[in-house]
Amino acid sequence: MTQGPLPFLNRIARKSPTEERCELCSASLGPVHQHLLDPNTRQIVCSCDGCAVLFCGQAGAHYLRVPRRIRSLPDFQMADLQWEALMIPISLAFFYRDSTVDRVRAMYPSPAGAIESLLTLESWSEIAAEHPALAKMEADVETFLVNRVGTPADYYIVPIDECYRLVGLIRMHWRGLSGGAEVWKEIHQFFADLKTRSVEVRESAHA
Repeated sequence: MTQGPLPFLNRIARKSPTEERCELCSASLGPVHQHLLDPNTRQIVCSCDGCAVLFCGQAGAHYLRVPRRIRSLPDFQMADLQWEALMIPISLAFFYRDSTVDRVRAMYPSPAGAIESLLTLESWSEIAAEHPALAKMEADVETFLVNRVGTPADYYIVPIDECYRLVGLIRMHWRGLSGGAEVWKEIHQFFADLKTRSVEVRESAHA
């Protein structure tokens, strides 16, 4: 289980009414602000625009700026056998390239947090070869988000903080063995909101 996003998830869970501040200089932040990622620890920090430029704008910088763009992939298709080869035990998962080890990691949300699935290079390479959009993701900070809970399935390329937000929602609202009605309502609303904020990227499934 990854521990890096836990501080970020705890901030989501608290829903604190107090004013949010830059975690690097303590400047006041608005509701929409920058997020920075430490690729070594996977921790996300909230940042003002000035610190985002200062700490991300040079080679060897400690942080990476998390982008805000959200891209839906309406033409994306994945065969059931391809999904099964990824060895994800549930129908929600996200994938990102970890630059510290130069490989793609597969994560899925759970009531305990984000859990890593053992991803084989062959299974991912087959899917990536068929979909050029996946090769354009920024390492560490952008993810391929898959939602196969309903029909049709949803596929997105989203900032890593959106995936951590989804993990946080599931941790907060999960009840009992099946999760309960509330958590599934929150998951549905999360993806509905994601769709309204996304830009469609049209692509042949076998480009």
